Amino acid sequence: MKNAYECSKKGAEIPSLLNATSEELVSGLSDSRFTSVDLVVACLKRIEDVNSALNAVMEINPDAISIAAGLDDERARAPFTGFLSFSKATSAPLTSLSSGSYALLNAKLRADSSIAEKLRAHGLIILGKTSLSEWSMLRSTNSTKSWNAISGQSYAAYYPKQCPGGSSGGNATAVDLGLAWAAIGTETSGSIVSPCDRNNIVGIKTTVGLTSRYMVVPVSEHQDTVGPMARTVEDAARLLEVISGPDPMDAYTLSSPLSQIPKYSSFCRLDGLHGKRIGIARNVLDAEADLVKHILPAFEEATALMSGAGATIIDNADFTTYAAWKVRPCNLVTRADFASNISQFFANLEHNPHQICDLAGLREFTRSCAAEEYPQRNTHSWDVALDQELHNQRPNFAKHYQENLLFGGEGGVLGALERHQLDAIVLPTTIAFEIPALVGSPIITVPLGAAGAETLVKHLAGWDIADLAPGIPFGISFLGRKWSEEVLIEIAYAFEQMHEVQGKLERAMKTPEPDLVNVVHSGKVPLDE
Repeated sequence: MKNAYECSKKGAEIPSLLNATSEELVSGLSDSRFTSVDLVVACLKRIEDVNSALNAVMEINPDAISIAAGLDDERARAPFTGFLSFSKATSAPLTSLSSGSYALLNAKLRADSSIAEKLRAHGLIILGKTSLSEWSMLRSTNSTKSWNAISGQSYAAYYPKQCPGGSSGGNATAVDLGLAWAAIGTETSGSIVSPCDRNNIVGIKTTVGLTSRYMVVPVSEHQDTVGPMARTVEDAARLLEVISGPDPMDAYTLSSPLSQIPKYSSFCRLDGLHGKRIGIARNVLDAEADLVKHILPAFEEATALMSGAGATIIDNADFTTYAAWKVRPCNLVTRADFASNISQFFANLEHNPHQICDLAGLREFTRSCAAEEYPQRNTHSWDVALDQELHNQRPNFAKHYQENLLFGGEGGVLGALERHQLDAIVLPTTIAFEIPALVGSPIITVPLGAAGAETLVKHLAGWDIADLAPGIPFGISFLGRKWSEEVLIEIAYAFEQMHEVQGKLERAMKTPEPDLVNVVHSGKVPLDE
C-alpha cells in the first residue's frame, strides 16, 4: 500500500478538515492519500490548538489512534471505509460517564450504547466526548447553555464568549471547526437543532423511535431522540443511515412503522423543492417577533427562493393552540419522565460511585457538591418534579401527556401539516423546536445567515456570555410528520444547494491551524503521540 505522503507528493488533493465531506474522506482513504491514523492525529492536533479557548471537547478516547491503525490494517487487506465521529451518547471505550455532573463522574454502564455499537460497526472512530449542558439542560432555570460542572462553559467561534447553544453545544462547535467530521447529539427539545443554528451547521432531530436511546443518559422517554450533526445535509443523511433502526433494547424503536430504513442520502436531490407544499406558521413568527426580528428578512428571502424552485408556500399555516401553550409554566411530561427514567438509569449502572438511586438523591448530592455551583445554578426543574410528585407511572401523568399531544398535534405542527396538506412547515430554527418536541416529530435545520453588524449585543441574564451579537449564525428549520425524514432531507438539501452558507461566515475566534495536509506531509505518525 502506498503511504499518504508519497501520494500527496504526486499532487493528489488533501482536503481541509474544516470543510471535508464524507465523500472526500472516503475517497482519500480508498486512494491511500491519507490513512485513518492521519485523520485522527490531525483532529487531535486541531483540538489541542483551540480547545483551551472554546472548551468544546471534554474527553479524548485514549484508544482512538490504535483503533485507527487497526482500520488501516483492515483496509490494506480489503476495501473498507472509516469515518470520524464525536459522540455524546457513548461510554466504552471512553474512561467515564458523567453527563457533565459529578454525580456520574467515573460511573460505569453495564453495556455499551446501541448507537456506539452501530458507529463502530460501520468503521467510524469515536474520538471522544464533547461538552454539553449538564443533564441535557434539565436541571437549572438560571444556568447557561453548554455549561457543566466538570468541564465548565464551552463557547462557539463567531463572537467572543459566544453561547454555542445547548445541550449539544460542544458537538456543534467541534463540527463547525473541523475537530471531527460529524457528531452525534441528543435532543429532548432543541438540543440538536439549537446548537447547529448557532454554529452554522446542519442537524437532524429525528422522529422519536427512529434511533435507539439504549444506555444514553435520559431526560424523557417520550421526547428524547438521537440524531446527526454535520456540515452538510448529505453528510447528516449518511450518518442518519448508520444510526437508525430498531433495537430490542429500546421499545420505542420497535414500534416504528418503517419496514426498512430508507437510504436517506439518496433523497439529496437538487429538485427536492419542486412540487412541495411548505407552510409558514405565521402566528408563531408573530408571537416570537422579538426573537426573530434580526432573522426575518433572510427568512422571507428564503421562502421566496423556495417558491422560485417550484415549492408552493402556504402562509398562515398556524399552530392553533400556540398561545395557550405559551402560558404554561413548564413541560410537566419531561419532569415526570426524568423522575422515572433517571431512577431506571441509576439502577442499570455497573458502578454507581455515589450510590444515588433516584431524583431526590440526585438533588441532595448536587446541592451539597460545591463544584455544582448551587444555588447560583438552581435545581428548579427537579424541584417541580419532586414538589408535585411527578412520575410517568402515576395516574396524573396521562393528563399532562394528553395536553402535550394536543399542543404538538392537532393544535400544533401535526395539525397544521394535515389541515393544509403540507410536506413541511418552515420556521427560523430558534423558534422551531419546542412544539415538535411535544409529539416527537422530526426537524432538519440548515444554515441561513448571521446577525448583521447593526445587531445589539445581548448577554444571557446574569452571565458574561453573548446570546446575540453581530456575526452569530442562525438557521432555518423544516418540520415534518413523524417518520418523514426523507421528505425533509429532499427539501433541506435542495435549499442548501441554492443558498449555501456553511463555511462562508466570518469567525471572530481562531480557526484551528493544524490540518490533515500537515500530518500527511510530516511523513510519519507516531502511535504514542
